[in-house]
Amino acid sequence: MPDAGTCSDRPRERLWRLGAASLTGAELIAILLGHGDHRHDALAMASLLLKPAGGGLRRLAARPPGELLLTAGVGRAKAGRLLAAFELADRIAREERAAVPRIAEPADVMRLVGSRLRDLQVEEFHLLALDTRSRVLRDVLVTRGLLDSSLVHPREVFRAAISEAAAGIILVHNHPSGDPTPSAEDRAVTRQLVAAGQLLDLPVYDHVIVAGDRFVSFATAGLL
Repeated sequence: MPDAGTCSDRPRERLWRLGAASLTGAELIAILLGHGDHRHDALAMASLLLKPAGGGLRRLAARPPGELLLTAGVGRAKAGRLLAAFELADRIAREERAAVPRIAEPADVMRLVGSRLRDLQVEEFHLLALDTRSRVLRDVLVTRGLLDSSLVHPREVFRAAISEAAAGIILVHNHPSGDPTPSAEDRAVTRQLVAAGQLLDLPVYDHVIVAGDRFVSFATAGLL
């Protein structure tokens, strides 16, 4: 009989190596069970749980809680973890998605990130990854500290945008001085990133500098 701990570790290893989406339903249940007993490892126990449900996760979740306890080796602790997972899945399915912010003008950028950036004592450089409808897919902190072309490398900026399958990006950073006027370094970094975006067919729509309650948009100022 296989060791209870050895087989039950394999789904966890696959999860971290390949991602949770690559696992079968039985493997995911095995991870929730944690371990098997002297007769079955966790994966075999998961298969036993799924058998009366015809292998279907939805039908397994719909079974009365007491029926889970009829499976050999499944006690109240293991059944409880399954019931908690089923309830979480149900709540996630019923939970409304938060509205995704859409960027139509530079003021929208200020409304989105201004409260976080305007009072910082150090510079932070962010990118907003946008979809084809100008909705924000992700706000990524690229670097913190003085803005310098050696720190804000196109590779670091566009890696996140590409991973999000962005249609375009908006650059954002703050000026702790309170003056949003673009510096020579700001302009140089922007030119470098705009050129990189053109090569990658991933356009830079704007670069917004936040300083206190004021901001400057490179697009509006004709600096892109």
